[in-house]
Amino acid sequence: MKRLSIFLALFLALSGSALAQQQPNVQQKLNVVTTTADLASITQEIGGDRVDVSSIAKGYQDPHFVEPKPSFLLLLRKADLLEVVGLDLEVGWLPPLLDQSRNVKIRPGGPGYLDVSTGVEILDRPTGNVNRSMGDVHAMGNPHYWIDPANAVRIAIQVSKKLSALRPNDAAYFADRLETFKKRMNEANKKWTAMLAPYRGAKIVTYHNSWPNFVRRYGLNVVGFVEPKPGVPPSPSHTFELINLMKEQKVKAILVEPYFDLKTPQSIAERTGAGLLVMYPSVGARPELDDYFKLFDRNINELVKVLR
Repeated sequence: MKRLSIFLALFLALSGSALAQQQPNVQQKLNVVTTTADLASITQEIGGDRVDVSSIAKGYQDPHFVEPKPSFLLLLRKADLLEVVGLDLEVGWLPPLLDQSRNVKIRPGGPGYLDVSTGVEILDRPTGNVNRSMGDVHAMGNPHYWIDPANAVRIAIQVSKKLSALRPNDAAYFADRLETFKKRMNEANKKWTAMLAPYRGAKIVTYHNSWPNFVRRYGLNVVGFVEPKPGVPPSPSHTFELINLMKEQKVKAILVEPYFDLKTPQSIAERTGAGLLVMYPSVGARPELDDYFKLFDRNINELVKVLR
């Protein structure tokens, strides 16, 4: 019985080794963590079934202010790649999470770190000294650059290069998906541009300065903000001045991000006759807006209704 047991153990071990040699060497998916849902959406378009993508900030949250959670540490510890918006958008919450994750490869300068702001077009770069009296001004430029189809393509190019560097054997796969994304984005942007073409030059007000890339892309004209300074809640005096400005300029629309209080914008809309629209700056702000294309379809359809 003892000899039989030894024989069986040896047989099973050899059989297992032979089976293992016959199995193809299947790589695990790359674990990608992004700071925003927009980066996650674009990365999923490029990475396809070769990546698992998780976003820390949800689309309905203000990405400047994210409450750290233990689950974020688990994501970062397992991550092969971390993608960030940069320009200090995440400076208030990401660095402590990175420190505690102890994942060296996804720290700045590591092989698994990608700051996509380095390869896109940045607007509103301050020319002088920046200090706190100016409000929440980003010294390196406006970080809301992803709300422009041209920058979405630039982000996708960087993602494709980084994924290919991490998984060279899949480089052709990522390149093919990038080309498909480019074609889809080009066709979609033609449609969006045509929809907004009749309203080029239309004057609007936004709550926060989230839309410079978007309004430049489609020829809209932002004449004021509900915030007196970036990140500073509206004051009665500023609101009064804004109402007068909007009446004088015949402003047609007020755009408000979903995480701001609607009370003051509603009051301004009632007193000026401007249309009030909640514009979603990020994928996932509502459950049905689960990719970049659906986000733009919704926003532009609703914006056209207000401007009309």
